[in-house]
Amino acid sequence: MSIEEHGGGQGPGTDVLVVTTNDVPGYRVQEVIGEVFGLTVRSRHLGSQIGAGLKSMVGGELKGLTKTLVQTRNQAMERLVEQARARGANGVLAFRFDVTDAADVGTEVCAYGTAVVLVRE
Repeated sequence: MSIEEHGGGQGPGTDVLVVTTNDVPGYRVQEVIGEVFGLTVRSRHLGSQIGAGLKSMVGGELKGLTKTLVQTRNQAMERLVEQARARGANGVLAFRFDVTDAADVGTEVCAYGTAVVLVRE
């Protein structure tokens, strides 16, 4: 599995900076727009569930599930960025993920944070 298949986050040159911190060195918050989030729910694939069950007997990484979760988290983050951009933000502070089971049929991934307008100091 290559780094692209199990990594995530923003690439260089994005117009909306997303950080897990409450501030950004060299910038000040000009305006707080408010909470933004990106949400996606993925159903469980029967084949991957069977494979994961068999793999759990012998141990090791569940590569198929890892790849699916990375794709799901990246999609939630993309939706968060789209919402922030649509509301006029150029930054998201205190970025986090929340992952929960959704009615025993899938996984809900929510990316959330505080949309802000940042200006260089």
